[in-house]
Amino acid sequence: MLIKVCGLRDPDNLRQVAAIGGIDLVGLIFYAKSSRFVDSEETAQAVSSLTTVKSVGVFVNESPELVVETAAKYHLNFLQFHGSEPPGYLSHLQQMLPPEVRLIKAFPIREERDLLQTSGYENLCEYLLFDTPTGGWGGSGKTFDWSILQHYSGSLPFLLSGGIGPDSLEQLRNFQHAAWAGIDLNSRFETAPASKNISLLTDFIQQFKTFQL
Repeated sequence: MLIKVCGLRDPDNLRQVAAIGGIDLVGLIFYAKSSRFVDSEETAQAVSSLTTVKSVGVFVNESPELVVETAAKYHLNFLQFHGSEPPGYLSHLQQMLPPEVRLIKAFPIREERDLLQTSGYENLCEYLLFDTPTGGWGGSGKTFDWSILQHYSGSLPFLLSGGIGPDSLEQLRNFQHAAWAGIDLNSRFETAPASKNISLLTDFIQQFKTFQL
């Protein structure tokens, strides 16, 4: 079960998070309107030095040229898209990127029919990400109704996102789906935007891993 920690920015905090056992992916947000927006040479250098985790860049309706430039600058392994990017956009982007860079497409889930949006991405993405709807783009710190995902029958594995926090362990323990591949953690493990609480994350991951064995 993959564990992704998103919304990182400070180089020291990023390294501390990456050093926590059990974390697979670290996410950086390249959406200028986000309070966790990243634009730092020091952060780029920190990401390039990571050896135990993969890096994920988060984008919202960005130009393909800037995505490719950012992916190279920050040594990104995955690109995650939270806007209204259609399959054709991702297909075009794939032709511009090194083949080892993988894609993730996020979808806000309000009701069962929202899952229909995922068709057309099967041959383009490594993972989907299901998140809580908001009035704009980005996280809400709240969970959505995970039972809706029992209607998902697509071929792509998915990450579960949206308001997962220290009090979500029992809900996660009871959640089951054949395509469930991991979880995405962000705002509920912060002391401030883009600053993660290392102790809180460590304790949560240790407990989460005990019932994923």
